[in-house]
Amino acid sequence: MCFICLYSLAGVGFGQVSTFVGRVEANGQPLAFATVAVENTTLGASSDETGYFELTAVGGQPQQLVISAIGYKSFRQDLKVDSREVIDLGIIRLQEDVLGLEEVVVTGTMKETFIAASPIKVDIITAKYFEKRTAPTNLMEAVTLVNGVQEVVACGVCFTNSISINGLPGPYTAVLMDGTPMYGNLASVYGLNGIPTMIIDRFEVIKGPNSTLYGSEAMAGVINIITKDPAKQPILAADIMGTSHGESFGNLALAPKIGKYKGYIGLNYAYINEFEDSNGDGFGDNIGLDRVSLFSKWTKPGKGSLPMASFAVKYYYEDRRNGVKDFFDDRAYRTLRGSDQVYGESIYTNRIELFGTQHFKNLANLKLDYSASHHLQNSYYGSNFYEAAQSIGFANLTWQESRKHHDLLFGWTARLQRYDDNTVATPIVDEQFIPGIFVQDEWLISSVWTLLGGLRLDHYNRHGFIFAPRLAAKWKPSTWTTLRANFGTGFRVVNLFTEDHAFVTGQREVEIEEALQPERSYNGSLNFNQIYTFGKSQGSLDVDGFYTYFTNKIIPNYDEPQKIIYANTQGHAISKGVGISINHHFAFPLSLNLGINYQQVEEVSIDANGRKRVNPLAYAPKWSGVGSANYEWQKTKLTLAYTVRYTGEMALPEVFDLDDTGNPLSVARPIVSMPFSFHNFQVTKAFRKNTWQLYAGLQNILNYRQPISPLVGYNDPNAAIGFSPFFDTAYAYSPLHGRELYVGVRWRG
Repeated sequence: MCFICLYSLAGVGFGQVSTFVGRVEANGQPLAFATVAVENTTLGASSDETGYFELTAVGGQPQQLVISAIGYKSFRQDLKVDSREVIDLGIIRLQEDVLGLEEVVVTGTMKETFIAASPIKVDIITAKYFEKRTAPTNLMEAVTLVNGVQEVVACGVCFTNSISINGLPGPYTAVLMDGTPMYGNLASVYGLNGIPTMIIDRFEVIKGPNSTLYGSEAMAGVINIITKDPAKQPILAADIMGTSHGESFGNLALAPKIGKYKGYIGLNYAYINEFEDSNGDGFGDNIGLDRVSLFSKWTKPGKGSLPMASFAVKYYYEDRRNGVKDFFDDRAYRTLRGSDQVYGESIYTNRIELFGTQHFKNLANLKLDYSASHHLQNSYYGSNFYEAAQSIGFANLTWQESRKHHDLLFGWTARLQRYDDNTVATPIVDEQFIPGIFVQDEWLISSVWTLLGGLRLDHYNRHGFIFAPRLAAKWKPSTWTTLRANFGTGFRVVNLFTEDHAFVTGQREVEIEEALQPERSYNGSLNFNQIYTFGKSQGSLDVDGFYTYFTNKIIPNYDEPQKIIYANTQGHAISKGVGISINHHFAFPLSLNLGINYQQVEEVSIDANGRKRVNPLAYAPKWSGVGSANYEWQKTKLTLAYTVRYTGEMALPEVFDLDDTGNPLSVARPIVSMPFSFHNFQVTKAFRKNTWQLYAGLQNILNYRQPISPLVGYNDPNAAIGFSPFFDTAYAYSPLHGRELYVGVRWRG
């Protein structure tokens, strides 16, 4: 039997020594890789594949054993060290944490804490959660399980997309990998689809500005992807899935050990190559793509349950294409890229990332997080060639200090980014070095009150110093009731031509009316959480209210045909709303999750006559909702899951179809969409102590498709299809992908 390495006893003190052994189980099965630690010491170990653990403790002071694992309630037991060399604690059974109160989160305060203890509201979605419900293939598909988070489609041909939180566009959301930002600007449009669920242990979502800790891109919120811990992965794992649309997705992962280092190596692929044109506009209703992602992460053990160091690298390649049938079929795009007669869009993406964390042997409070990425894009949008390269380097050095009731965090950050493309917007290479400092104090005033304050100061060579404060408070009058308040400011430095896809697709002319200044925001949010019991069942109720006020808001203006006009608004913009989520678990194995979100996102401006104009922001639905029902039929090892995603009406840009002579009609298309919903069902069957899983599902059960083409001007009789001066791809507000059956198999050896 292979035992997990035990840690040094140096510094604990003298006294009697005992070795405690035991087995950890959950749901009648051994629980591997559970964390076993002596509280307030550096002593720790992990259970092995059979659930067995060994832990040596020294007497001389009261000690408590804590056993924890993600998704389960922590187990605590007082330790009594005596003269016996080995003390058998027997079988320790962990109970499932169905409400997620003891899930560990790090994003809200940049340090590990439990959800229930965090002064910042954090939503968490684990790999176990989304695998049981929808079998997503990448982050973009998984993140829509969070209430108030939507996928926004940017183009009706190549279907690039981004993540919207509380109705704000994708570039307003900071996407982190293990706590380090690396997906801003160009990668926020073309990199997020390349994050396979294979590498995700969980992801954490915070809504509202978080610039104090995470800088410019964290204006709408933060999504922090926590990658899998190599020490907790099976030696070999595989996941293969196919769909009725001829799509194929696969993952293969290996978790080797080399000396003290524990590794995780994963290979992910995606293949889509079927042309379908149900709406008759001559263009494919879905993209074709070949995607490969290679990921490797290594950790070096340290004291306690935390690794001394971790290092990861990811390579991502994507060949994405769509257009008319002649461009798509038989991979003709390879020779037709750039044609001015056969319209198509072809995007080649090469991206490499590295990121890691370093703890220091003699400075336990000091931690270094770092990342670097290089993103290359070679693309054609019709005959328009667009080539761009972006490199980002980031370092975050933090010092954590606990003094009585204060938990202090000091940080220094440095971000170096380099961007270049072949447009007139970048006549010379754009290079920026952005240093910053921040400080945070989490003050435990009493068992009921916690106060969190923070300040950040960044320096931009174009805009000077930018200051971002933060204040949060948590009031917990009882074990089951929590009220949180969060106030702060956000800022965002706009990199227009790396963020807005519209300037290279279609035939609109771009106009920038003025030098674009940083956007600023002022935010307040409230969260109420109540744990309740109903008979023998239990659940939680979450109510969120948010209000964000923007100055210098930059909104593209599509009002003039054939143009996109960019300028800082002279008025202001507002995002406000309420979200309600219910998570209920019955005494029998049925769980229900329901969330509904109402928001108003609008621009307030002053026209030439001095009158106030209020316009809703495009692609921000007033109402949205998510729901799921999950039933585990334990006797047959079947899991049945039903999920639904609802999107209410949203504002759309004003666009005009063409008449038979090729001139725009006098009446625009509808500027408000109709509500729609997606319904999915999945069944999962486990075999051989859950080492094998067979799953199958039906996505988009009601076969919803956007009822009108996302394209305008495709039928101009005076120009080749796609090359009309009126051609526009901006009317895409929902996918065109119809009903789909999928079947897959997972194996964890």
